[in-house]
Amino acid sequence: MAIRYGFHRVGDDDEFDDLDVEEMLRMLADDFMENGDLEEAMDRLLREGFTTSDGERVEGLRDLLDQTRAKRRELEQRADPEGEMQKYRDWLDDIEDVETDELNDLLAEADASDDERRKEVTRDLVEQKKMQRELMSDRLAERLGNYRNYEFVSSQAREQFDELMSELERDVLNTYFEQSKELMGRPDSEELARMREMMDALSTMIEQDRRGEDLDPTFRDFMDKFGDFFPDAENLEDVIRAMAERAAAAEAMFNSLSAVQQGELRSMFGQMMENMELNFSMNRLVSNLRMATPDIDWNRAHRMRGDNGSSFAEARSAAEQLGQLKSLEEFLGHANAAQGLPEVDVEAVRRNLGDDAARHVVRLQKALQGLRDQGFVDRRGNRLQLTPKGVRQIGQQALRDLFAQLRDSPTIGAHRTATISRGGDREETSKPWQPGEPFALNLPKTLRNAVLRQGPGTPVKLQPDDFEVEEFESTRRSATVFAIDLSLSMAMRSNLVPAKKMVLALTSLIRSKFPRDFVAVVGFGEMAQELKIEDIPALTIDYAYGTNLQHALALSRHLMRNERGERQIVVVTDGEPTAHLLDNGEPFFAWPPVHETLEKTMAEVLRCTKAGITINTFALDVERSQFPFVEQIAKINGGRLFCTDVDELGTYALDDFVKHRREG
Repeated sequence: MAIRYGFHRVGDDDEFDDLDVEEMLRMLADDFMENGDLEEAMDRLLREGFTTSDGERVEGLRDLLDQTRAKRRELEQRADPEGEMQKYRDWLDDIEDVETDELNDLLAEADASDDERRKEVTRDLVEQKKMQRELMSDRLAERLGNYRNYEFVSSQAREQFDELMSELERDVLNTYFEQSKELMGRPDSEELARMREMMDALSTMIEQDRRGEDLDPTFRDFMDKFGDFFPDAENLEDVIRAMAERAAAAEAMFNSLSAVQQGELRSMFGQMMENMELNFSMNRLVSNLRMATPDIDWNRAHRMRGDNGSSFAEARSAAEQLGQLKSLEEFLGHANAAQGLPEVDVEAVRRNLGDDAARHVVRLQKALQGLRDQGFVDRRGNRLQLTPKGVRQIGQQALRDLFAQLRDSPTIGAHRTATISRGGDREETSKPWQPGEPFALNLPKTLRNAVLRQGPGTPVKLQPDDFEVEEFESTRRSATVFAIDLSLSMAMRSNLVPAKKMVLALTSLIRSKFPRDFVAVVGFGEMAQELKIEDIPALTIDYAYGTNLQHALALSRHLMRNERGERQIVVVTDGEPTAHLLDNGEPFFAWPPVHETLEKTMAEVLRCTKAGITINTFALDVERSQFPFVEQIAKINGGRLFCTDVDELGTYALDDFVKHRREG
């Protein structure tokens, strides 16, 4: 089979749960909002894998990499070309012992006879054979060549030598040709001639292709004659790959040995090929294969140190698989997992690690591709970024999570779900009816649903699932600015991520259910600045000291200067104001807070109150912080103060927003 590495487009027929995309985005968002680097968050997620909401584990690249390395070590401990050579050495030693025993028996029988002529002739024969064998080389390949020209005295030794040569020739051929496994005995001259013809024809085609000549008729003729050597090949590239991978794996087997062992094995292979008159054709073909496959590492070597001998074909197969595993290691260990994952060959994973591992790769690949196809992430230059659609999706996920917490919470107010107020302008949209909702039926869409469900024909029978109701938009408008504390303590106390999730969830709610409302976000540390909602997930702390609530309130008030209706600033902070703006616009910081900071901040509270802007404050970490000043804000402004644990920030904020948005 041709082995390929490169981009693998996941097939439409692969099993895959579409929810993987949302699961991946959810966990990607959590890490991203914690650390502020989407590329690193994606890398960690793909390497570590994830567990779906129903408890199913999707293994990451790190798990697959560990499996790949374990498989490689297992193969290295199993394959042993040196052990195979030792087998043939021991076998030849046994044959020599049989021959020696036969010569000794002949000499003993002659000495026991009274025939002096027989004794003389036998002694001469034994001495001649002994001298022949003493002059033989210690190198296995040369010894085998010497014995090919040696006339055995023992018929048993001759039979064993023929059997050794037969197995060795099959072993050598099996190293390069899959078809030769069907050979039961020594290949006959006809079979060897066909192999030689195939190699020459393939070399000719490669040379024609290099010259740019038309190969179609030649390739069809080639497959008609030699297609049994390459049962899965569909074109010349497949044939070249199949032969090249085998030849390169054989080279890797040679390269895995010490210099002395490698030289002996190469010599033996050359001797066998020469004996079968295949040497010239094989050398020509390997040279052409090298030029045709510049992407293959023909100099690779593996540490094959098995305890038991294996055939050369098995060692070559192990070297081939080790080459695949090495390529898998490179892809799985890619410095940038998001870039390396699409290039992982699923079929190579399946062949080497099994169906389960392949399934995990497919799920990761399709989830990653789904993030791109659905427009949640995009690569701009060398950086991976969340798209505005991705940010909205994260906000919707956070909103669903908060509603689920509200539904399950026994302590937070009675308002569990947001509703759409009636009596406003009718929207051009509708939605499926839920039991308990006001019933303003959208008749055309309801009938369409029923017809699609039951098919054409009358009467059309309606069921509750068919109902679609009109959506109405509230005529009351509101303006909300979320002011998020970005001081160092927010990150140190792990308060920033829940605050960002709350902002994303509520801005998602406002944009989807109250599109006429105004919403903005302000971040404040040493100074305050307006933030784009799309930038919230990547938002990081301000490492400059200070909690400049004065500037945050002033900027929020400025952003709502042209808005009408109810206006509110939602402040999320974990401490008292410690900074304010001087008359020249520069920030001033002091800890503990100085009177001037508190005075200027309270002056801004009074301006907001005079402008009719409500300030609702969520004070975090009550146990670690005292909030006398924010309590004064609530008393003076009339807004609400929530001293809440960070884990309940989102649910309290959502409950309060929904409750007061409906009551208005």
